[in-house]
Amino acid sequence: MRITELLKKDGIALGVSVADKDAAIDYLVDLQEKSGNINNKETYKKGILTREAEGSTAIGEGIAIPHAKNAAVVRPGLAAMTVPDGVDYEALDGNPSNLFFMIAAPEDGGDVHLEVLSRLSVLLMDEEFRQKLLNAGNKEEFLKVIDEMEANKFPEEMAKTEPEKKGYRILAVTACPTGIAHTYMAAESLEKAGEKLGYALKAETNGSGGAKNILTPEEIANCDGIIIAADKNVETSRFDGKPVLFAKVSDGIHKPEELIRKIQSGEVPIHHEKGEGNRKQSQKDGVGHNIYKHLMNGVSHMLPFVIGGGIMIALAFLLDDYTIDPSNFGMNTPAAAFFKTVGGAAFGFMLPILAAYIASSIADRPGLAVGFAGGVLAMNGTNFSGLVSGDTTGISGGFLAALLAGFVAGYVVKGLEKITEKLPKSMDGIRPMLIYPLGGILIIGVIMCGINPVMGWINSGISGWLDSMGNTSKVLLGMIVAGMMSVDMGGPVNKAAYVFGTASLASNNFDVMAAVMVGGMVPPIAIALSTTFCKKKWSAEDRRNGVVNYIMGLCFISEGAIPYAAKDPLRVIPSCVIGSAVSGALSMAFGCTLRAPHGGIFVFPVVGHALLYLLALAVGSIVAAVILSLLKKTVEE
Repeated sequence: MRITELLKKDGIALGVSVADKDAAIDYLVDLQEKSGNINNKETYKKGILTREAEGSTAIGEGIAIPHAKNAAVVRPGLAAMTVPDGVDYEALDGNPSNLFFMIAAPEDGGDVHLEVLSRLSVLLMDEEFRQKLLNAGNKEEFLKVIDEMEANKFPEEMAKTEPEKKGYRILAVTACPTGIAHTYMAAESLEKAGEKLGYALKAETNGSGGAKNILTPEEIANCDGIIIAADKNVETSRFDGKPVLFAKVSDGIHKPEELIRKIQSGEVPIHHEKGEGNRKQSQKDGVGHNIYKHLMNGVSHMLPFVIGGGIMIALAFLLDDYTIDPSNFGMNTPAAAFFKTVGGAAFGFMLPILAAYIASSIADRPGLAVGFAGGVLAMNGTNFSGLVSGDTTGISGGFLAALLAGFVAGYVVKGLEKITEKLPKSMDGIRPMLIYPLGGILIIGVIMCGINPVMGWINSGISGWLDSMGNTSKVLLGMIVAGMMSVDMGGPVNKAAYVFGTASLASNNFDVMAAVMVGGMVPPIAIALSTTFCKKKWSAEDRRNGVVNYIMGLCFISEGAIPYAAKDPLRVIPSCVIGSAVSGALSMAFGCTLRAPHGGIFVFPVVGHALLYLLALAVGSIVAAVILSLLKKTVEE
């Protein structure tokens, strides 16, 4: 095992000054922790002191090699330190020590510490080599001196060691509800952190275009562990028997090193697709986060239907000729009829798809059919009183009823799984094909027919409340939903506002969606404006990347502001929230409406009062940019 494989930059300190032997040991132990080699400083230090009590590990000639074979060591590693003035380390020759190498060896790691100790002793016998290490100007030069010395002393190893690092030590899967920005940012952040910490890491992205950079069976078999940084459920059966760490996608962006160190600590539990291990991990996520993941799984599958169908319906409004027959929307011209019919077909599936994939997230594939059936019943408002009179439709419970149907369907199927798990194994084949769908659809049918009148009443009440709101109330609502879009820019608060906007859109309240979209467009544009016109407040890299945010903002991709918010949240987030709230309030005050659920500037032609809507966007973006520029400090380059 080569010295340069065990010694990383984080474990090197040059030109250190320490008062005594104890201080030298403390410094080296800190380096071992910083390198991720140990998980408990006190336990490891106790092992070092026990070894020193047997006799000093300072071997003379200014060299000291403290070492411990210890339960706190998670992987073999080295820490190195130069002390130009020297320190009394009770060396055999009585001289101060100025060159230190501390060895960390796992308790069950064989005699690795003896191998490393032997190799270091051989190398350090060379006085010229020691002097080069003491004279090294930086960590890179220090490692280069060691690498060259090892190559000269042990040339036969070079051929063996070069091809050794094939494969990835750590794997990751990243996924966010929409699969647009957070997914890829988390993957990039994890891969960069892996490179920084010296771990080969590969990240699979489960984005809106499907899985990319897919992990192979060989990579999974050979890795040390897997990080799942996701806010929706991902396929995990392939990781059965491997250490799997479940985390939020935001942790993948903001805490990548912490996640990697947890995998390397060896404390991450082994994942079992069915059984106690998996249940424990789910509990660890927390009830709230699990509910959020199930909801977002439904929303992420629903969005393509909402966006594609919604924009086509909006285009039908643009192309329709109202002078022919104002009451016959979408059918007055062939083009409008086409867009309305096709768009309506896709848009009409949003509620069943939402319910189906919430149920699927909870109960896997068996929940899909039950959730879809519940979603259709919710959409149609089917109820017992209507069935008695021969009417299969009633007042639709809308978005809320579909949400309820999805969660009820999922847990109904989970209940059926629990009830039937003690049936003979010979029936395992018919349980998912017959018992779950038949029993589940029957139960969800009874529940939804019973509760749909209440959900329809609630949905009608919300729609009526939105329609009856006065101008002042609407302005306040616009401020709230637009401001929410900037709180976490793609996170749970942002998604809550967006889901409220799409639910309002489905209920023919078009002004809420307008406020939601304009609020989400502000943060990237505000960042772009500030980096363009207040250059002294930003680094060169921030200014270069800021230009891209003009495009992201105009396309309604709020996540473009996330890297800036992550670096300086206390200034960026409040500024953007204020700017978004201003835009949302103005959008409502101007009476702007939006029939499309996405699209940014590309759907401005179907916006009601488009020029005033553009004014609302400009004012909010400028307000946010000005506040942010005033709060930011000048960058010294």
